[in-house]
Amino acid sequence: MIRILANDGIDDDGKMLLEEAEYEVITDHIPQEELAKALPGFDVLIVRSATKVRKELIDLCPRLKIIARGGVGMDNIDVEYAVSKGIEVINTPQASTRSVAELTMGHIFALSRFLHRSKADMTGSKSDFKKLKAEFGAGHEIAGKVLGILGFGRIGQETAKLAMGAGLRILPYDPYVSETVLNFDIFDNANLNLALNVHTVELETVLAKSDFISLHLPLTNGQSVITKSEINKMKEGVIIINCARGGVIDEDALLEGLNTGKIGGAGLDVFMNEPTPNKAILDHPNVSISPHIGGSTIEAQAKIGRELADKIITFLED
Repeated sequence: MIRILANDGIDDDGKMLLEEAEYEVITDHIPQEELAKALPGFDVLIVRSATKVRKELIDLCPRLKIIARGGVGMDNIDVEYAVSKGIEVINTPQASTRSVAELTMGHIFALSRFLHRSKADMTGSKSDFKKLKAEFGAGHEIAGKVLGILGFGRIGQETAKLAMGAGLRILPYDPYVSETVLNFDIFDNANLNLALNVHTVELETVLAKSDFISLHLPLTNGQSVITKSEINKMKEGVIIINCARGGVIDEDALLEGLNTGKIGGAGLDVFMNEPTPNKAILDHPNVSISPHIGGSTIEAQAKIGRELADKIITFLED
């Protein structure tokens, strides 16, 4: 019997589909340090971002046929090495698209209207309602502002659609995309359709003209996309959002920019050194934070589970 370890969990829909295919699905989490002993007994490993699947672990598992990532980024998996060993590596690039885009917009709204600070400050021991009303009343409308989008794949494009609906102007950059079509499924009528042809621009243009910058690029070879050099080219008071991968922004440069005011705010869902991010980042008053939940909505998890199950079954039954 095919044995599957969903080490970081799987939605009930996906588990049911796999079990209906008569596969055994184990969802008990095995700590990273114990995987080398347990994993050789499985044919399929399903992970999210927590479990690391490196060369040394792969070498201990000759029975392994599939490594499946519930999500998009696969920097926690030695993909090329796994493929060289004849292991199929799959992910779910579409399932969490909407959820990540919505969280991105949530951070933009939070920072624009100080929502990230209001609860704590209003209920704190030194709360002064009138003072806070004056301070937090100095927020900004986002309509008419410019959102630079670094990485214009599925999530970047979905973010653009939401942003345009809120009145933001968009400046997309992508080293691999020069032109694409955004389709808006916003009408309750099958005969109505809205499609926009969008061209990307140069990175330097995005950095210089954007009021908000959102990152939707992978972490490649551990190299940050946004460093002190890029920050110096940005507008004074720019707001940066990272719901992509920890390390895409150099956090030392980010913190320096926040402290000098060059960066007006940052919305972060991902961090370097997870699960113990830099406390100076977490505690900064101009940072809106969430605990790596970009793709963690009920709807996204259900879609991820179904997509994983479909791909696993298709591969094993071919």
